[in-house]
Amino acid sequence: MYTETVKVSSIGNSLGFIMPKEILSQQGLNKGDELFITNSPDGITLSKYDPQFAQQMAAARLLMKKRKNVLRELAK
Repeated sequence: MYTETVKVSSIGNSLGFIMPKEILSQQGLNKGDELFITNSPDGITLSKYDPQFAQQMAAARLLMKKRKNVLRELAK
């Protein structure tokens, strides 16, 4: 496991941070790659973008939107 502190900095009109080379190399990330940012109980999780997973999540969101009343009932 790799742990390092990074600093959030201004990048144009946005904020960002620089990822250490070791992490980029270990994760197989290159300039221009996309990442998923996921909220988790411990903060955020970054993972490499997976087009197939993104498509599945889009379908799930659409289904949840269409069937929100059913999901609400199931949650009771």
